[in-house]
Amino acid sequence: QGQLVEPGGDFVQPGGSLRLSCVASGISLSLYNMDWYRQRAGKERELVGGITTGGTTNYIDSVKGRFTISRDNAKNTAYLQMNNLKSEDTAVYYCQGRNKFNEDWVYWGQGTQVTVSS
Repeated sequence: QGQLVEPGGDFVQPGGSLRLSCVASGISLSLYNMDWYRQRAGKERELVGGITTGGTTNYIDSVKGRFTISRDNAKNTAYLQMNNLKSEDTAVYYCQGRNKFNEDWVYWGQGTQVTVSS
């Protein structure tokens, strides 16, 4: 049974940086396209961006130039590097893995809280 675990949520001041990790077990992350979502209080979960198995990334406009998604298949881990954080980035962040051969095979991380505040 596959699992995604996200350690690393934290409290950060505006302008600060934080890196989230998404560690896979029971599956080979190299076979999964990885996405990061977030859910702000009172709002629907939104896609922040993603990285394909080939390393192609995409981001929503509000995080372009500030957030970077990467992956290390040898460590079975995906990352979300967040720089120049703003209060509106405060949310619960989730990673998601979608199997490249069968997109019905989807795994979600448990979510981790990121709070940006002075």
